[in-house]
Amino acid sequence: MAGTANKARRKKSTQPSKAELINYYTQMLLIRRFEEKAGQLYGMGLIAGFCHLYIGQEAVVVGVQSVLDEDDQVITGYRDHGHMLACGMEARGVMAELTGRAGGYSRGKGGSMHMFSREKNFYGGHGIVGAQVPIGTGLAFSNRYRGSDAVCVAYFGDGAANQGQVYEAFNMASLWKLPIVYVIENNQYAMGTSVARASAETELFKRGISFEIPGEEVDGMDVVEVRNAAGRAVERARSGEGPYILEMKTYRYRGHSMSDPAKYRTREEVTEMRERHDPIEMLRKRLIDAGQADEDALKAIEKEVRAIVNDSAEFAQSSPEPHPDELWTDVLVEG
Repeated sequence: MAGTANKARRKKSTQPSKAELINYYTQMLLIRRFEEKAGQLYGMGLIAGFCHLYIGQEAVVVGVQSVLDEDDQVITGYRDHGHMLACGMEARGVMAELTGRAGGYSRGKGGSMHMFSREKNFYGGHGIVGAQVPIGTGLAFSNRYRGSDAVCVAYFGDGAANQGQVYEAFNMASLWKLPIVYVIENNQYAMGTSVARASAETELFKRGISFEIPGEEVDGMDVVEVRNAAGRAVERARSGEGPYILEMKTYRYRGHSMSDPAKYRTREEVTEMRERHDPIEMLRKRLIDAGQADEDALKAIEKEVRAIVNDSAEFAQSSPEPHPDELWTDVLVEG
């Protein structure tokens, strides 16, 4: 099977190295600062339409992506900027796409919700709630059909977990033992309604039981716990044992989108999550306490990250808008 020679390097210790922890910290910080800048550009009117920020959830995608191989596929919903960056897509191209410029990954036509990169095996970015789940299951089917050992990771939220198409996909994935890991990013409020009010079964990792898909709950605010759980799930899928569900208990600090004032939760609740469970601050403390990094080293990372983000904003604003002829491209594929 394709990729067999890479099996040895897929095995990861449950204790990440100093270099790995520094890399996780850098990636999470990049996502955080990028999203803060995107929020600023939205407020300035430079990003139009909807804009869903990933602030607070960084540990989920960084931890999961850390165990994937280059040929593995990723698909997600519309809170997707963090996933793009974690997949290795350049900040310049992502920000340019958010601002609808020709230098963006979809040449300014996809925007926040419909950005793709075949080179990085990132298949979107989908605006329809839950639509990415059957599509991701199809990607997993293609891997099985072609004899590849690639795994697909399909991210979706607690709101999408109630969509019917999700369960149709679960059924097929289990029947055919497809190589897919379903990552439920449970930020607890969907569009604005708590899980307790919207779901009869609030332990979302159990949603696959009737389809004989096992699952587990993971602290989605701890990047190392995410990494370890994802490593087991991905290896299971890759070895032919079929799909797995990871429910990542996480939290978004901002509203559902930039237009959401998030009045359905208290300021005290958000403050407590920021102060006691922030994924970046928890990893920062771990690095310092273990003597794996000092304040100067972390300040240098902060400076480097801010430079990348500022450069992406400048590139986006200086990149031209798409030519009108682009309206007629990417409409169909000629056979």
